[in-house]
Amino acid sequence: MTNPHTNIMIIMIEQLQKLGIQSNDTVIVHASFKSLGITDPEDFILALIEVLGESGTLLMPALSFEQNPPNRHDSKTTPSNVGYLSEYFRTRTGTLRSLHPTHSVCGVGYHASELLEAHAQDTTPCGPNSPFNQLFSRQGKILMVGCGLEPNTSMHAVEEYAPPPYLFGLPMTYTITDAQGNTFDKNYIPHDFEGYTQRYDRVEGLLGAEGLQTGKVGAAKSYLLNSEILFERVLTMLKKDPFYFVDSDSDEGPGSFVYNSESNTIEKYISGRQVMTYGTSGKQ
Repeated sequence: MTNPHTNIMIIMIEQLQKLGIQSNDTVIVHASFKSLGITDPEDFILALIEVLGESGTLLMPALSFEQNPPNRHDSKTTPSNVGYLSEYFRTRTGTLRSLHPTHSVCGVGYHASELLEAHAQDTTPCGPNSPFNQLFSRQGKILMVGCGLEPNTSMHAVEEYAPPPYLFGLPMTYTITDAQGNTFDKNYIPHDFEGYTQRYDRVEGLLGAEGLQTGKVGAAKSYLLNSEILFERVLTMLKKDPFYFVDSDSDEGPGSFVYNSESNTIEKYISGRQVMTYGTSGKQ
């Protein structure tokens, strides 16, 4: 590393290592910059890169669900909507970005290009080619810094293996411009979650000490999750209870969804009563 180590960098390097991040790891990071208690985001990025070493890989989600204009994504210019640190990392020299209109991932390091390149093949947010999904088979780690356990996008990748009734919305067409300037339209099936609040904090009771470590990074309470253990235990729970990781926004319970082939609609029922119909153009 050519940059001199600042005092806060030295502290964070020690904290990251104590938490369980090692040289050669592949780590995806969700972080609240404000919670870190530092003034320069570069200190945090460089601390991570130092710990991961030349053969390690650093990833961060760069989700872009607040698009302007709507349904339009430019890989080079569409900003991340998941915090200051994510956007800083996206625009940092040398950072690569996967091609996806809503759930792109940015990365640097040894396996970054390999992990990000195939995401363009998927038609769902966290499909088999997404970095979120590839993390599981690579024994990757998930670092949550100052943001709790709830904003863990990797959970969506597990959900796509055993889709709960609330997971997918209606197909949408996006106009996409890739990093080479090529523009094209592509159909995607987005995630929905309408009527539900995500409760991914419930993984804490499933992972055990072998799957979840806690500590501090900077001033922020932080969690390091073993993605392989998370995948196995979350998938098992979803198969037992599809609604385990959400709370219904309705007092009447989570409800159920039924596809009506005659009308080509999806009907939502609560307590046996039809409360909503989703057609090809949205709610009816």
